[in-house]
Amino acid sequence: MAAIVRLSSVCRRGVKPLFFQTSLLARPLGLPHKHQEPPHQLTARIHASQALHGSASKAASLHWTGERALSVLLLALGPVAYFHPVPVVDYSLAAALTLHGHWGIGQVLTDYVHGDAKIKMANAGLFLLSTVTFAGLCYFNYNDVGICKAVALLWSK
Repeated sequence: MAAIVRLSSVCRRGVKPLFFQTSLLARPLGLPHKHQEPPHQLTARIHASQALHGSASKAASLHWTGERALSVLLLALGPVAYFHPVPVVDYSLAAALTLHGHWGIGQVLTDYVHGDAKIKMANAGLFLLSTVTFAGLCYFNYNDVGICKAVALLWSK
């Protein structure tokens, strides 16, 4: 509050602070001037997504929990893949790595792609990339040595 009073005293002297133009205030704030017009409203220009209500909020919470569970699963699959390289672990790694990458790139797209048409194109590209990645890893597991043994061969050289 003391900072607001101090800033308002600077404004009365005719000096206009730069950050008043694009303030980061979360709610409107009135600064009274003694011998001038009514208080000026300073508002923030915050672009936020719509608030999640009801089942959408629960879905977001479950998605976050799923991401964390998958991260813990990937941490556990590392030693298992090294000490016990079997096809089940290879295919589990293929699925977990693909899903982890899909969710990660999806978050980047959510943050940086704007506009309905661009979002649809980016999501279609992401699904195509994830499908090709999973199919390629499964093909590699079926027709070659598999992910676990391939990584072990890379480390052995």
